[in-house]
Amino acid sequence: MSRIGKMPINIGKEVQVSIQGGSVTVKGPKTSLSYVLNPAVNAKVDQGVLTLTRKSDEKKVKALHGLYRALLSNAVTGVTRGFSKTLEINGVGYKANVNGKNLELNLGFTHTITYPIPQGIEIKVDKNTKVIVSGADKNLVGLVAAKIRGFKEPEPYQGKGVKYDTETIRRKAGKSVSK
Repeated sequence: MSRIGKMPINIGKEVQVSIQGGSVTVKGPKTSLSYVLNPAVNAKVDQGVLTLTRKSDEKKVKALHGLYRALLSNAVTGVTRGFSKTLEINGVGYKANVNGKNLELNLGFTHTITYPIPQGIEIKVDKNTKVIVSGADKNLVGLVAAKIRGFKEPEPYQGKGVKYDTETIRRKAGKSVSK
């Protein structure tokens, strides 16, 4: 058995899991998420515990077994607590603000970058330099945070740009003048 795939997923009292055919829907207080399982992987709910089994021991099926277990575990966590990533903006005049359904970024370019906020994602801006991306789908939260960071990645000389709050920028020395 897959080490991750064989682990059961504990479902809280506020979470409902329904299985119809090859589709698993997880509903919670925040939202609902659904996944379509590969036919080689089966899901079963028993006494508040979700377990996954596989039909064969092929390498690809073993990988899918662990993948779907991780996805469903993240879905249970996402519909109850949610996920978030925090980005920091460094640079003189660099700032962000939320205007309706758009995130507006001033990152030293001649124009303002307007990023439409996807459905299911909530973005908050704190002190014009701290962007908090949150939502129920862990994959979508990470994707949106990476997209925002990709607009202006931090450069190694002065550290200007958008970085994750836990990220450390390896700084380089500038040019030295010889005498």
